[in-house]
Amino acid sequence: MQHISITPAAQAHFKKLLAHQEDGTNIRIFVVNPGTPSAECGVSYCPPNAVEDSDTEITFDGFSAMIDDISFPFLEDAEIDFAEEELGSQLTLKAPNAKMKKVADDAPLIERVDYVIQTVINPQLASHGGRITLIDIDDGIAILQFGGGCNGCSMADVTMKDGVEKELLRQFPDELKGTKDATEHKAGEHSYY
Repeated sequence: MQHISITPAAQAHFKKLLAHQEDGTNIRIFVVNPGTPSAECGVSYCPPNAVEDSDTEITFDGFSAMIDDISFPFLEDAEIDFAEEELGSQLTLKAPNAKMKKVADDAPLIERVDYVIQTVINPQLASHGGRITLIDIDDGIAILQFGGGCNGCSMADVTMKDGVEKELLRQFPDELKGTKDATEHKAGEHSYY
């Protein structure tokens, strides 16, 4: 499995764009603010004079993708696709590890659980202005702190049991027994109802 996959449609799109650039121009894939909640991925042209010695080159048919050494670990399992639709065409870049480096399978349980919270659960809660922080794991119970829009939300318990806990138990069936909320949910003026 290659570090980054570029679908055949996206490869054809890049080849078409690169045909109009200076000879030897490739693409650069990068992450701005890697490892943070505001991480953003991007693709740009990479003329020959912009290649750094520390870049990793991934070769595709007819062009290469250059990746700087800081972005590289955050682009693991990334996929670039290109879809032609009625309303125009769209290039999509999915990088599940941009906000947080992939954690090794043998990393401590707390790191692996935190990784799932940051990359799977929090992106879903973000649409409601909420987020969860892992405080500790105590005897197979993940102690979680709700923040943002979750704090004081009347649906937080349901979210915890039906969403968060289910997902964590699915990912760690032999290691986790459940979840517990670290905060007493107090209604405040910043809460949603």
